[in-house]
Amino acid sequence: MVDHPTATWEAMQDGNVFYRRQQLYSVAGKLPNLSDYIVAGCRHGGPLALMRDTSKLIALGRATTSVSKTQIHVYSLAGEALLIISWEQAKIVRFGWTLDERLVVLNEEGVYRLYDLQGDYQQFSLGAEAAELGVIDARIQDNGMVAITGSLTLLEVKGWDGGRPLALANPGLSEPPHVWSVIPPDVNISRHVEVLLSVESTILSVDNLEVVDQRLSRGPFTHISPSPNGKSLALLTFSGALWIVSTDFQRSVDEFDTNTVPGAEGPIRQVEWCGNDAILVTWDSLVLLVGPYGETLTFAHSGPTFAVTEPDGVRIMGPEVCDMIQKVPASSLSIFRPGSTSPSAILYDAWESFTQRMPKADESIRSIRPELAAAVDECIDAAGREWEPYWQRRLLNAAKFGRGFLDLHNPTDFVNMGQTLKVLNAVRYYEIGIPLTYAQYMYGSPSQLVKRLTSRNMHLLALRISAFLGLKPDPVLKHWASAKILRSKPSTTGSGKDAELTGDEEVCKVIVQKFEELGGADVSYADIAKRAWEVGRSGLATKLLEYEPRASDQVPLLLTMQEDQLALEKAVDSGDTDLVYHVLLHLHKRLTLGDFFRLIESGGPKLVAASRLLEVYAREQNRDMLRDFYYSDDRRVESAVLSLDEASRSMDPGAKLAAVKAAQKFFSDDKDRAFEAKMMDESTHLLTLQQQLEKEADGKVEFFGKSVNETINLCLLNGMSKRADKIKSEFKVSDKRFWYLKLHALTALRDFEALEAFSKSKRSPIGYEAFVRHLVEKGHSKEAVRYVAKCDGPKRAELYVLCGEWRMAGAVCKERGDKKGLEDLRKKSPNSMIARELDQIASSMK
Repeated sequence: MVDHPTATWEAMQDGNVFYRRQQLYSVAGKLPNLSDYIVAGCRHGGPLALMRDTSKLIALGRATTSVSKTQIHVYSLAGEALLIISWEQAKIVRFGWTLDERLVVLNEEGVYRLYDLQGDYQQFSLGAEAAELGVIDARIQDNGMVAITGSLTLLEVKGWDGGRPLALANPGLSEPPHVWSVIPPDVNISRHVEVLLSVESTILSVDNLEVVDQRLSRGPFTHISPSPNGKSLALLTFSGALWIVSTDFQRSVDEFDTNTVPGAEGPIRQVEWCGNDAILVTWDSLVLLVGPYGETLTFAHSGPTFAVTEPDGVRIMGPEVCDMIQKVPASSLSIFRPGSTSPSAILYDAWESFTQRMPKADESIRSIRPELAAAVDECIDAAGREWEPYWQRRLLNAAKFGRGFLDLHNPTDFVNMGQTLKVLNAVRYYEIGIPLTYAQYMYGSPSQLVKRLTSRNMHLLALRISAFLGLKPDPVLKHWASAKILRSKPSTTGSGKDAELTGDEEVCKVIVQKFEELGGADVSYADIAKRAWEVGRSGLATKLLEYEPRASDQVPLLLTMQEDQLALEKAVDSGDTDLVYHVLLHLHKRLTLGDFFRLIESGGPKLVAASRLLEVYAREQNRDMLRDFYYSDDRRVESAVLSLDEASRSMDPGAKLAAVKAAQKFFSDDKDRAFEAKMMDESTHLLTLQQQLEKEADGKVEFFGKSVNETINLCLLNGMSKRADKIKSEFKVSDKRFWYLKLHALTALRDFEALEAFSKSKRSPIGYEAFVRHLVEKGHSKEAVRYVAKCDGPKRAELYVLCGEWRMAGAVCKERGDKKGLEDLRKKSPNSMIARELDQIASSMK
């Protein structure tokens, strides 16, 4: 028979408020004597961590060797051992739990570790200052930590990602506080952490900006305990007075003298809150609950206890049982309180009458018809607050019975409560050992509960709960795969590397099959492969990465694993240019130049795209890399072109000449590039000659880098005609080109006598029309006239006109008997005077 819910109730405030003590588990003989240990409890039904208190003596015997080194034992609330942590670093200052059930262990050197329930940890530090000064104490909360350094300053750690600690305001302490506590930022009005320090007879409130002396005279205090909602404080003085005060110290709520408690022996062990309106005070074998108006309830234990404050009560771990003390929820009180006439109590009675086939049921339902919907909701809520499945079913049946009399009632709450209770009952089972209450479950989330189960390696239950609640199985599968990798070993069918590969193949196959069966579509194989690589299973990691569809997840891990060619191939296959560049630059930085280029060359057609992208990048950003790449790939033509490009960009004569010589060498190494090699040889000769010319000109004329034509032109302009002739000969400049160059140069110098002499030196290979037209173009028409006579007859008239000599043009037409030409000149004449003269010439031809 299951006891009635009221069997564990005890009344306060003249029967208006009830508290209940619910036994969660029997732990007789499973835990050591808690008085010999430092204990840290995790909220929301989490585990306990125990470390032997070295300040207390123990009897020598068989257990001596096991306690000779520092160890932290972790137990579930059902007394089952979960983990043993061996500590070999500096002395532990404090340990405690995070909200996600990781154990934080801080040593006196400011180094702290975050352990999961498998013993894996992350290690961080409070910084150089803490390491130098040391850490003397700390308070660990759900989402952060506050530590006191050796210089009595305060450091705050926000979150558990290893961030840099922040210094709080300096309280100016000369000695460590008698006791201190922390109000977490999530329940503080300022949304910043607040530290309460008991100093002499007062309390200092410290945050990140200021230190406030509360100017109290009741201290010093031995215990400071903030309520879960952060609105009240429980303070215990050295004289044993328990004082309840608001957090801002403006309102005194209650006082209680613990010296008056009968049966209390020894010092007070803990002062904890039971919810937000009652205080729990513990001695070695006595637990006292002090209500808001000074009423008390006493609970006896056979030995030392440890209490953990929960949002909706307080959890007590004793030598024989694990209990939960909490205020009876309003819905349970409304239904089960003796003599209750609430609609929900009447509905529950009606259902009981109905099950016993009593006509009273119909009458009861009629009497609460207007409040029936509210009564149904209250029965559903009360079902969630009960621990025993027997009473959960009865309350849900009562709610179901009431729903039958309602025309419209949303069944969502009823269905959700049924699902929730199935989950809660499953995790409360002693082999699981997570005694979550409904309020704690709602405070968190189903996914958080699943995460807690996976951290205990309870993957099957986590998967079933995920499927039952419609959650994605991905987080569970990911954790399961990591655990599978840790527990598996390579097959011994072969030896050495072959044995490992065989084992890797089997594990990979099992993981992939499980994901496909259970629909782990969003699970990243890259994350699992990373875990495999971290534990030394690089072959397994590579195989798992083959199933990762996202190249952006594959490639970084392959680079970490130094699977360089495979990483580059995957990046190229993805078509993501940025990813290819990321791999190339990473490999260029890590590998030697020769290894880097060999890697790209050995890839063959698969890495052609990477090779081209490397060329594009190197051409724009790193030409030295491009030169080395061409050289290593034996690409002579590209190397030569690159050298020429560098020569064109260079302003230094020596560097330009060296670049051209390098290009000549690259071209000469390729039998199909003989012409280019010859051109480079001539360019080298020209540049060398230009350097000599600059020396002859005392640096007054800049020859270097000019073309052959420009060099000859400069020689002619600067009176170095013999040098010009020599250049013409050496570089086989044609007569036509040379005559044009000399024509232009002498015209520019206005040396018309030399020009005339040059024109008479031999028959002009460019004719004399070029002389006429160039001189006219440069504004020397009179000088141009003298060369018209040497031009071909049919063109003389036109050329005279070009020089502005219309009469001479007319004379040429008359001489040739070209009446039509003369008539055309007449039409084009610029003025009437020239027109009359042309008419006279024309009339003389008749």
